[in-house]
Amino acid sequence: MTTYAVTGASGPFGHHAVTSLIEAGVLASDIVALVRTPSKVQDLADQGVQVRAADYSDAATLPDALAGVDTLLLVSGSEVGQRVPQHTNVIDAAKAAGVSRIAYTSAPRADTTELALAPEHKATEEALRASGIAFTILRNGWYIENYLGQVEQYRATGEIVGAAGDGLVSGAPRADFAEAAAAALVQSGHENAVYELGGAPAFTMTDLAAALSTATGTTIVYRDVTPDELVATLEGVGLDSGTAGFVTALDVATKRGDLFTDSGDLQRLLGRESTPLADAIAAALK
Repeated sequence: MTTYAVTGASGPFGHHAVTSLIEAGVLASDIVALVRTPSKVQDLADQGVQVRAADYSDAATLPDALAGVDTLLLVSGSEVGQRVPQHTNVIDAAKAAGVSRIAYTSAPRADTTELALAPEHKATEEALRASGIAFTILRNGWYIENYLGQVEQYRATGEIVGAAGDGLVSGAPRADFAEAAAAALVQSGHENAVYELGGAPAFTMTDLAAALSTATGTTIVYRDVTPDELVATLEGVGLDSGTAGFVTALDVATKRGDLFTDSGDLQRLLGRESTPLADAIAAALK
């Protein structure tokens, strides 16, 4: 019997991945949810999932957490600037524990893209390859949820202001990517594979504005500005210069095409079409 473990299981992606494993037919007792704070996943424990304390930054917590695990989903950490040593801690502990395969949630075209978030993912991919453990690299595209935290602002102003131009985003709900990760864990034939995962059809910011208009009943339009204008706008609403620059860099990357893929890997892992933008937004805003 294979034992599966998921790191960051109290976060939205990791939690979706655990539930997707159960939906895929894995016994809850054969799943290990790795979390910093076990009380945050009492719902998983109530279903019979093994819950173990683990902290990416505290290597001493990892050997016991990974004991007996065969296949591991390493969900990338959220602490930008700390992820390479954190992920390396997990990889080293997994190797020592005898884990046979690690699936990792990476970034689109992590080894070649100019996307600002990519270098830590590229370094983690390199650490995985160097470990000698079989790997499955899941280069997740953009989560549609990334755009939904500002919905009330969009409704209030009637516009999305950005510098993304007509850049295409191969976005999908986080749950789609998590379901695909679960499929890659339980199915055979994914050893030492790299998947470029993205939703289809891809959409522009104009498409996003239209979908939000329909879902909210409020007219929202997309207004494209220059990167300098976007930085000034963001600083004008209270963002510090570093954050404003980072957000603007993501828009520039979108315009450049860094968030687009036509690979079809997500759909193949899901065994179905990914959730369209309009459907994802409507469901999220219910």
